[in-house]
Amino acid sequence: MTQAASPDAPPSWSIDPADVARFSAIAAEWWDPKGKFAPLHVFNPCRLAFIREQAVARFDRDTNARAPLEGLSLLDIGCGGGLLSEPMARLGFTVTAIDASEKNIKTAATHAAEQGLEIGYRPATAEQLLAEGAGPFDVVLTMEVIEHVADPGAFLRTCSQLLKPGGLMIVATLNRTLKALALAKIGAEYVLRWVPAGTHDWKQFLKPDELRAFLAGEPVQMQGPFGVTYNPLTGRWSRSSDSDINYMMTVTRD
Repeated sequence: MTQAASPDAPPSWSIDPADVARFSAIAAEWWDPKGKFAPLHVFNPCRLAFIREQAVARFDRDTNARAPLEGLSLLDIGCGGGLLSEPMARLGFTVTAIDASEKNIKTAATHAAEQGLEIGYRPATAEQLLAEGAGPFDVVLTMEVIEHVADPGAFLRTCSQLLKPGGLMIVATLNRTLKALALAKIGAEYVLRWVPAGTHDWKQFLKPDELRAFLAGEPVQMQGPFGVTYNPLTGRWSRSSDSDINYMMTVTRD
């Protein structure tokens, strides 16, 4: 069903206006490591390492090179304040980064300019890019985004269609399990106060098999889930065989 967009979002039927408004309200805090996005700052090293590892292997690049992924194009969908876009640019990617919140894009663009990084930021949705004939891209990232959209199946199919043949897409999300309800929703939002209450809707968490089903008709191959877990003793995230809460999956286009 088509939903009315918020004033801060470009028109597109896949976005969830309530989620766009929620993240827009705290857009200025993206780069504060002790602010409302502190959990993402802690999570970032783990997911960055995974993206780098997968991309270097996929495109047979020199892992010791200063910018091993130079010459490749990357699309960061739902980029927020640019916490992934900036490190991707430093790895050598030509980065296009989009977000449904114009406030997020302004924050991201300002920070990138301060760092001397050239990143193609714009307020847009995946559907808009596809309709415009943008891309296709060597790498597409949709990290912790799909659980915030109105139609995850249509969204994921659109994202996959922005991928070049032979390209790599990485999807990160939360599993719809009772364990995730207890820890990622109730624990993170109401007990530990890691993220603002209402950030996530457990009913919108997605099981790996659901992601596979969404792309069943596309010429793609999926691998995963690759679990990631948090160690409260070290304060760090790491790869794990446990995908009951957070996990990533890779998609390659034929």
